[in-house]
Amino acid sequence: PNIKSAEKRLKQSIVRRERNRSAKRAIHTECKKVVAAAQAGNVELAETELRTAAKKLDQAAAKHVIHRNAAARVKSRLSAKVKAAKGK
Repeated sequence: PNIKSAEKRLKQSIVRRERNRSAKRAIHTECKKVVAAAQAGNVELAETELRTAAKKLDQAAAKHVIHRNAAARVKSRLSAKVKAAKGK
């Protein structure tokens, strides 16, 4: 970038990109924990992991890291997996 404001925008975008990537990886990790616990049949652990995953998803949606409908969709799918694990 040749213009001072463009340099600043580049720096800001780099910082935001790293923050967003970190948040998305944290969400992904929490979701994997829920699925793993549900597949293992550990319903209590799956429910506690679901609460933390839902919180992370809501926080990411509030900060516009992911879309709020995407967060709702993931939460719905995770809760369905936990519910299916309960029924077994």
